[in-house]
Amino acid sequence: MSSLLQLFVYIPLLGFILCSMAPRHHEKLIAKIALYTTTVNALMIVSFALYWSSHAHVILTETEYTLYHSDEYEFNVAFYFDKITLVFSLLGSLLGFIITLYSSRYLHREKDYKPFFLRLLFFYVGYFTVVFSGNFETLFIGWEILGISSFLLIAFYKDRYFPVKNALKIFSIYRIADVGLLLAMWMCHHLFHQNITFYQLINHAAIHSHFQNHSFIGALMAFAILIAAAAKSAQLPFSSWLPRAMEGPTPSSAIFYGSLSVHIGAFLLVRTMPLWENQFSVRTFIGLLGVLTFLITYPISRVQSTLKSKIAYTSIAHIGIIFLELAAGFQNLALIHIIYNALLRTFQLLASPSQVSFLIREQFYHFTPRVKSIESSFPQKIGNTLYMISLKEWNLELLVAKLLWNPLRKIGRKLNFLTLQNSILFFVIIYGAALFLVYHQNLVPIFIKSKLPFVFAFLAILLTLRAYTERKNALLSWLLVIMNHFWIALAVAFNENFSFLDVHIYLSGITVCAIVGVVILKKLGREETIDINRFHGHSYEHAKAAQIFFLACLGAYGFPITLSFIGQDLIFSHIHEQQYVLVFLVALSFVINGIALIRIYARVFLGPHAKTYHSIAYKSS
Repeated sequence: MSSLLQLFVYIPLLGFILCSMAPRHHEKLIAKIALYTTTVNALMIVSFALYWSSHAHVILTETEYTLYHSDEYEFNVAFYFDKITLVFSLLGSLLGFIITLYSSRYLHREKDYKPFFLRLLFFYVGYFTVVFSGNFETLFIGWEILGISSFLLIAFYKDRYFPVKNALKIFSIYRIADVGLLLAMWMCHHLFHQNITFYQLINHAAIHSHFQNHSFIGALMAFAILIAAAAKSAQLPFSSWLPRAMEGPTPSSAIFYGSLSVHIGAFLLVRTMPLWENQFSVRTFIGLLGVLTFLITYPISRVQSTLKSKIAYTSIAHIGIIFLELAAGFQNLALIHIIYNALLRTFQLLASPSQVSFLIREQFYHFTPRVKSIESSFPQKIGNTLYMISLKEWNLELLVAKLLWNPLRKIGRKLNFLTLQNSILFFVIIYGAALFLVYHQNLVPIFIKSKLPFVFAFLAILLTLRAYTERKNALLSWLLVIMNHFWIALAVAFNENFSFLDVHIYLSGITVCAIVGVVILKKLGREETIDINRFHGHSYEHAKAAQIFFLACLGAYGFPITLSFIGQDLIFSHIHEQQYVLVFLVALSFVINGIALIRIYARVFLGPHAKTYHSIAYKSS
């Protein structure tokens, strides 16, 4: 029975493949493939759930295959089924069918009809991979798919300014969630000395014994999971991204930011509950975060001028309460609350286009001012103050920019001496000498050798900061990111003695993608302007180049289409338990790398057309 679990991931994947082969303008065929895929998946999940419920609710776990195995590390793809999986899979299959049916007519005659359904089916692949995952590695595969499909759906109107700009902002927040999960996997590996499965987590005695001897790393792991969950579920201080995500079509807003994707952070907390439920400090922090998010976002939702933004902030407030329920130990109540919130927000978002016209008509003909409200009981100064700061959304976006992105930009701008010529010269000479020492480490004194990983990781972070702030030369930004990966590999190579096969696996996908990216940028640069100081929209005239370059970007930051995805996890496995500075530098590199790469793609290929003989779309959708 457990061998059937993989089917719930493979069915959406098969639908995605079939849809990709359908003719671009054959709407009926595309819609049928998507509808049959979601219908079959939903029926199979319901049948499986009924059978499982009638057979003593036995927890099912299955390790399908091993992608990589060594003496110290094993990367397994594993699947898992329990009551948490039951709730999220039923919810996902039901809402997936409804949204697909709704979209088939809502997007009729849309020029990107096929790309929308490809992205939607790709999202279902990621969602069911996360929900049925049996370990962190499998969960991370689905986690990455959710992130990139989110970016693509927000930027669906790729010739408009705000959808592309907001998609890039939200992808930046998602990268923080990605690295939070990566750090949690790193700590979990060192804590248990194996890639632990979720089935092993329910052994409370074994988990408790590990945490007794490693309480500090256990707390750090729980906080890394919380960062990933908070960023993915738009909790403070990341709450401002969710309303910006509403630039996509209404169906994608409903399935992503009203129902399924926005609750994946809560799913992560539920799934990893055995890791933090006995840590009082962590539970207190999760509860306080949930309460604070509710207290801030609920007043914001009451002053929004657009219906989608109001729904978004209301959803964030409810997820804050869900975090509080989990912190209090009410897991079943939290699951019921997730179902209620997902169903209600989906209905509200799908009805929002007609609801707006209804409210306008109602207000025009039957307007009656509200006599009393919650705010009327406040003193006038407090009420006015609360209204103004809620109207400004507590400047949450500005706060994240000041605390996180602006300091990185300031450092990057001071590295302007790293021109294309200087960067290549520096890389060839210094990296060549360092590479020689890797294979002749006996020539390096022990004291210096112990410092080299930190030195090389620091050089790597400087390169990626320069790439992140580069505004003129797209090729320079691209090469700096690639160089960063090579310096990280060098840092880990000096960190401990191990087979360099792990490093070669990591760099194999990076190298191929690097070459593809350089070829496309150089070829496009001979025909067009490709500075990255603005959006150029070259995908309009260079659609194939845009698609290939996007795949190269995905592979270059470690998306699961090349061996570099496994290589990322391998790199972290060779960083020791107490090397917090080194792991922070490497993690920060991965965050900024992904943002810099997708930024190059967005600036060069997306946005309003740079050429005036093309029609200019509205800024917002």
